[in-house]
Amino acid sequence: MKLGVFTPLLNNQPLDEALSYLNKLGVTMVEIGAGGYPGTSHANPDILLNDDAKLEEFKNTIKKYNMEISALSCHGNPVHPNKEIAAKFHDDFEKTILLAEKLGLKQINTFSGCPGGSKEDKTPNWVTCPWPEDFTEVLDYQWNEVLIPYWKKAVAFAKEHGVTMIALEMHPGFCVYNPYTLLKLRNAVGEEIGANFDPSHLFWQGINPVAAIRELKDCIFHFHAKDTKIDAINCGVNGVLDTRHYSDEINRSWIFRSVGYGTDYATWKDIISALRMVGYDYAISIEHEDSLMSVNEGLTKAVTFLKEVMTFESTGGMWWA
Repeated sequence: MKLGVFTPLLNNQPLDEALSYLNKLGVTMVEIGAGGYPGTSHANPDILLNDDAKLEEFKNTIKKYNMEISALSCHGNPVHPNKEIAAKFHDDFEKTILLAEKLGLKQINTFSGCPGGSKEDKTPNWVTCPWPEDFTEVLDYQWNEVLIPYWKKAVAFAKEHGVTMIALEMHPGFCVYNPYTLLKLRNAVGEEIGANFDPSHLFWQGINPVAAIRELKDCIFHFHAKDTKIDAINCGVNGVLDTRHYSDEINRSWIFRSVGYGTDYATWKDIISALRMVGYDYAISIEHEDSLMSVNEGLTKAVTFLKEVMTFESTGGMWWA
């Protein structure tokens, strides 16, 4: 496994400066935003796809700090019911695919997206229960008329350009938010669909990340290291569905934390061990969204924590057996 970082948390720094900082922390992989919500501060396809000198400079900057790119990310909602919004996210997706091709990368990270509840809707409609029957009808429309057809075409485009792994982050608010929905889309579209596994979005749904890892097995293409702290008091009163703003930490049922501040060493050691058991040996990419810590402190604490729990060497033979 290799210690990585999702670099949008350093978008206020030039790439060279950000990589120098990460290199000193012992990071060896970077996940770089190329569109959508992560932005394009460190990798702008509009520039890199049209200027060979800038592309070469970008590659040399990565090499300069002995880094590897684990994936390009373009998290967005390309099936948004607002056609203009959807078109922008889709354009970002295709440009990210083309940039990945230029860089010799086989995978990108994104979201599945969430359509409206009907052709007339103007905003996404995330369904969380099957009844009244209206919701079941919404799900049928979203999956069979929008989501599956979109991703079949998107995967075909990606394959034409050498990208064979599209890692979807399972995130509430989008159609793919747990292992069941990830596998549902994968079974309908193809093995090019996999998971960018982020346990922070699973913890607050009540999902055991170890069980989820064992369910998904080789469908895990990438991994985000981010934690969640469940507030037992607030959750006991209001449950896990919480629409309060992330800044209202003291009243929320849960908040995102830097790894180790939501769950303990034992939990993360079990997660890392489960990843190894299913054959995952790739990036453990830190995503910092801890509102109680600065970027520097949250990131450095996460790096220190993960160095303790990650396994970096091959197992070798079972000398005792």
